[in-house]
Amino acid sequence: MAKAFDEMTALGDGCRSGYELVQAWLAATPAETLRQRQQEAELLFRRIGITFAVYGDAEGEERLIPFDIVPRVLTRPEWQRLSKGLEQRVNALNMFLKDIYGKGEVLKAGVVPEDLVYRNPYFRPEMQGMQLPHDIYVMIAGIDIVRVDADTFYVLEDNARTPSGVSYMLENREVMMRLFPDLCARHRIAPVENYADELLATLKSVAPGSAPGEPTVAVLTPGAFNSAYYEHSFLADKLGVELVEGRDLFVRENIVYMRTTEGPKRLDVIYRRVDDDFIDPLAFRPDSVLGVPGLLSAYRAGNVTLANAVGTGCADDKAVYSYMPEIVRFYTGAEPILSNVPTWRCREPDALKYVLEHLPELVVKEVDGSGGYGMLVGPKADSATIENFRQKLIRDPSKFIAQPTLALSTVPTFVGEGVAPRHVDLRPYVLTGADGVKTVPGGLTRVALKEGSLVVNSSQGGGTKDTWVVDVPITDAAIMQFQQQQQQQSRHRP
Repeated sequence: MAKAFDEMTALGDGCRSGYELVQAWLAATPAETLRQRQQEAELLFRRIGITFAVYGDAEGEERLIPFDIVPRVLTRPEWQRLSKGLEQRVNALNMFLKDIYGKGEVLKAGVVPEDLVYRNPYFRPEMQGMQLPHDIYVMIAGIDIVRVDADTFYVLEDNARTPSGVSYMLENREVMMRLFPDLCARHRIAPVENYADELLATLKSVAPGSAPGEPTVAVLTPGAFNSAYYEHSFLADKLGVELVEGRDLFVRENIVYMRTTEGPKRLDVIYRRVDDDFIDPLAFRPDSVLGVPGLLSAYRAGNVTLANAVGTGCADDKAVYSYMPEIVRFYTGAEPILSNVPTWRCREPDALKYVLEHLPELVVKEVDGSGGYGMLVGPKADSATIENFRQKLIRDPSKFIAQPTLALSTVPTFVGEGVAPRHVDLRPYVLTGADGVKTVPGGLTRVALKEGSLVVNSSQGGGTKDTWVVDVPITDAAIMQFQQQQQQQSRHRP
């Protein structure tokens, strides 16, 4: 695998634009001071209570997602290019979903195979023919991005169901501003704290036409035992709306009501963090105790908006992902601004033959997998694991895609004994409402804390970083002034 591109130094000992003050800060700050700040950050996160659980973990304990104190920096021009590509991609995703649940033109044209859609476990026939407000299916998207050099960003994955992690993006920024006010103040960092206001405005903008007056919004959670419950409660608090469970809601005459101390209150928009299968036991899994009986009927009657829409999982399937360049061209008539990672569809005989012959070199993923599970990283796997995947591929090739092992970019990361490069990805959050598409500047950087690892998922030992979108250039005078300030502070430390 090629040497990874380092976002601070490129491939040498210099410093890339935007990172000048961060590099000066790292050079002037002793490792012991960084270690103390890292411990302070961990203490803050513990006090806040920002944790997650890992399903299947023998101990079943709540964990902190490790937070790294060295920010990741993107320049304004880099972000503008990314933002344009994200807007194009999310628009195409919404057009694709409207089409497959409507006229199916993309299928008739042979751009996407019909069986890939109609046999997809996340395709919901119940959505066919439905008219959604403003034709928006994906109001909140998390698009996973990786970088391989100064100019090349790839989309690794589209998260169109219930993308998580935005609470970490917001808390990371708050902790950085508290621990490193001088460093933050020296940069012109694009804000992320208005995300909650923009999310609430987006949700209200897609309320059904039958909503009386100011739409009422709530966050629907599976409950306190869900691994992302902290985020659900965090978002409800930030939005200033009720956090509800299925038992708090009921449907009467195709209208959803919320139980309150003042009696039933009509609910117009539900930001759901409950999967399709569990939202309505009358329509999907009858054994579900997490959903609301009759919710789908109210939804189909146009009396409530669900964000994201039912059936969006069909668009973030990894096999459908492999067709996204063609999907973008089909609906927009333009070339994709953001490219996919080159992908082999193992359902195709020629692709399967190539993958089987090159397994030790490739990353193989289940088309409906997530969280870093169900995948093979060929260069890091032993021969027994590779052979096990070979048999899985032979048995059911349609369940897998394969990709080259990219040399993901690295960023400086504090790893205990000092600062070292670690691989990262980026999850920007994209909001789509009646007034168009908005991207939160930066998003969530996930970092593989283990040396050499390419797996950034928190359930697999990854951590997170604050992501800065900064204005450039930074003058030599500003760098020198900052270095002098850091040296003075260092001399006065006990």
